[in-house]
Amino acid sequence: MKKLSIVLLSATLTLSGCTTVADMAGMDTKTLNAQAGSHYQQMLSKAKIDTTSNTAKTVQRAFDRLRPHADSLNNTGVRFDWQMTVVRDKTENAWAMPGGKMAFYTGLAENYNLTESEIAAIVGHEMAHALLEHSKKQMGANVLSSLAVQLGAAAVQANTGYNADMVNLGASVLHEYGLDKPYSRHHEYEADALGMRLMAMAGYNPADAINVWKKMNAKKGGGSKAGSILSTHPNNDSRIQAMEKLFPENRAIYEHAIKH
Repeated sequence: MKKLSIVLLSATLTLSGCTTVADMAGMDTKTLNAQAGSHYQQMLSKAKIDTTSNTAKTVQRAFDRLRPHADSLNNTGVRFDWQMTVVRDKTENAWAMPGGKMAFYTGLAENYNLTESEIAAIVGHEMAHALLEHSKKQMGANVLSSLAVQLGAAAVQANTGYNADMVNLGASVLHEYGLDKPYSRHHEYEADALGMRLMAMAGYNPADAINVWKKMNAKKGGGSKAGSILSTHPNNDSRIQAMEKLFPENRAIYEHAIKH
């Protein structure tokens, strides 16, 4: 049992090495990007693509301005083949796959009457997820957290004699709320920070990253109703506070960008 406890501790402490774990599992950056590109093409075949509306043109314009700066901050060792697709859909969503394949749903821009700068804030945020390889890190984290939970359940069962089903139920709750969710929220804060920097580098006022979340608060009545601990995203108020702290340094980047 002592040996099992040592293994459990080692697995838990290794959660910081999630990128390496994904590489070991065959999900290196180049492979993951290629697979994402294939899934992206499947998505395009089913989506209602918008290239002509004012919303689509604005999203593409923001994307084009941000892209060279995203390339300059790419530290993955693999060149990204960036691509933006605007989807005509009422869904309020935007995302980026590994390797830079992106989608922006018109509902997000139109339901909140987003300006070009506010759209750039969202595009920059999603670009940041790809640049920081959050999908890859989450895959590694899932492998390690599953291992840690399984080892922990075995240790509890051996020490207490509790029914295996009860132990596994408790383990699944820990896996859902104790391990996975905080990691996802951490990713959101990281993407907020890098996305704010990207938009500032492209000459968009970083104050508009804050404005996006204020608009969402105004429409939906504040932070997440479920409470931040039950959400993969930080609540809106928490994000606004974090971005306000980052604003001064990004304002300096923005002011330099618009002068050159």
